[in-house]
Amino acid sequence: MSNLSRNPVETLARAGYGARGVVYGLVGALALLAAIGSGGQTGGSRSALQTLLSQPFGKVWLVLIAIGLFGFCAWRILEALTDADNRGSDMKGLGIRGAHLISGFIYAGLALFALNLALGRSQGGGAEDQGARDWTAWLMSQPFGRWLVGLVGLIVIGVGLAFIAKAWRGRVADRLSLPADKKDWICTIGRMGFAARGIVFLMIGGFLGLAAWHASSSEVRGLGGALESLQQQPYGWILLALTALGLFAFGLFGLIQARYRHIDAPDLDDAKSAVARVGR
Repeated sequence: MSNLSRNPVETLARAGYGARGVVYGLVGALALLAAIGSGGQTGGSRSALQTLLSQPFGKVWLVLIAIGLFGFCAWRILEALTDADNRGSDMKGLGIRGAHLISGFIYAGLALFALNLALGRSQGGGAEDQGARDWTAWLMSQPFGRWLVGLVGLIVIGVGLAFIAKAWRGRVADRLSLPADKKDWICTIGRMGFAARGIVFLMIGGFLGLAAWHASSSEVRGLGGALESLQQQPYGWILLALTALGLFAFGLFGLIQARYRHIDAPDLDDAKSAVARVGR
């Protein structure tokens, strides 16, 4: 059966995994070039997308990536609301579904950024860390704001530890339908990717913790800031290169997910019903 004849939600999901993979691949490749002194940059997702503007057909690529990321956003939200991945309704299942719901909105923002960039309506990706500082400052201005920022930091650290544990246990292909002769090397790529992503999440969560401790949003760093901090450590180019390779591997793993992930997508009527129930 071709992709075009599949459930439309499944098609959106597969396009989304592919688009997310491309973004992580760009981030990892650019960071690796920066680590070995061959140009590149230690930026985040938005900075990586900005580099496409100077490439042949760059705006076309940005539009395609934006469409894919909107698909990923739709899949994440529907998966969380309908429990299409059978996560369950216990504390762990609800936690994963909640995280997927949040990630859906995050990727919607990235999709809008890519689309605006293609249409010439964006200033670029240089202010990613500043954006993280701005929302941290806003959160800190609320009642119990420092505690809330600290709690967010702990949640991000917890997600990072979960990624590292997943890489350590090698359970990265549980939801993939892989040919037997490809499983070993795909699992290796996935483990590298989840380990690197876990390290980055630990660093971002740690920066949030420092911001809460010092009551200063200037401590906050996003993905690009975390990579830059790695580069500034002793033997930083090695640390950055290893992490960049892992992020590039996660990008490749995203393309593999687009092809082989098991997706039990709800049909459009069920999806509409789930959204309507939440909106009541």
